[in-house]
Amino acid sequence: MQYRELGRTGWQVSTVSFGAWAIGGSWGNVNDRDSLAALHRSIDLGVNFIDTADVYGDGRSERLVAQLRRERKETIYVATKAGRRLDPHAAGGYNRINLTSFVERSLKNLNVEAIDLLQLHCPPTQVYYMPETFGVLDDLVSAGKLRHYGVSVEKVEEALKAVEYHNVQTVQIIFNIFRQRPSELFFNEAIRRKIGIIVRVPLASGLLTGKLSAKSTFESDDHRSFNRNGESFDRGETFSGVDYGTGLLAVDELRALVPSSWSMPQFALRWILMFEAVTCTIPGAKSPAQAEDNIAASDLSALDPGVMKKIRSIYDAHIRELVHNHW
Repeated sequence: MQYRELGRTGWQVSTVSFGAWAIGGSWGNVNDRDSLAALHRSIDLGVNFIDTADVYGDGRSERLVAQLRRERKETIYVATKAGRRLDPHAAGGYNRINLTSFVERSLKNLNVEAIDLLQLHCPPTQVYYMPETFGVLDDLVSAGKLRHYGVSVEKVEEALKAVEYHNVQTVQIIFNIFRQRPSELFFNEAIRRKIGIIVRVPLASGLLTGKLSAKSTFESDDHRSFNRNGESFDRGETFSGVDYGTGLLAVDELRALVPSSWSMPQFALRWILMFEAVTCTIPGAKSPAQAEDNIAASDLSALDPGVMKKIRSIYDAHIRELVHNHW
């Protein structure tokens, strides 16, 4: 396992870490025994950073992470998120009363006195222009409820605005072979300001695993079934906003670039880690086998420049027009 420094926190975190959305819900059937097994196997293999949120299974994911921590002696940094419990999910809800309430609930779920890293959970764009919201987070740090805070964003614009607030330590953003725009401007700014970048949706909701086909079906409680057009949350969270059929076509072209000894998920994850601005990526895993396959990407050799160029050409030919200027 390789490690990189997370912003200005002083933490060295595993480049392939653990995203705990799937073990909470919205990804079809999952059971807690398998989820805990995947978490434990990840720690066995050197993972020391887990990303979750209060809305993943209405606290289920946070409570599973708390159980893991009770059962392990290793240092495990845990990031959670707050804000998506708001109904309606409006900028005005990101106020002192609500944020404090959300933090107190996550402290209980995680069974800790202080949250390692709290992230605003993809708030409306207006929130990034509300300094009073970030002042509340500063106060929660001063009160010992948070150690650090950051943001989870949908758009590059939001990321660039968020890092203007001095105490923002991290930005979580969608970045993968199908969503390449963040590398153009934001990554340089993150390096300049020493901001940690946490990459979510690294496998484009499974498209970049190479395991999906036109015949694949998804359970009714899987967001890949109910959110393809943004019916429940930003459509960019599902298949990275890429049309499913177009994504399958691009994956077929990518297959020819994958080294024979690598899996396609490993190839997609290693591509992300080619960018020095990235601290870590957080693929999900619902079984130990999935965790093992993902984590192996951390120690793979660098991709050849020629391969990187071919990946970009596939993106330009099939994907760019669909996503590049939307997020």
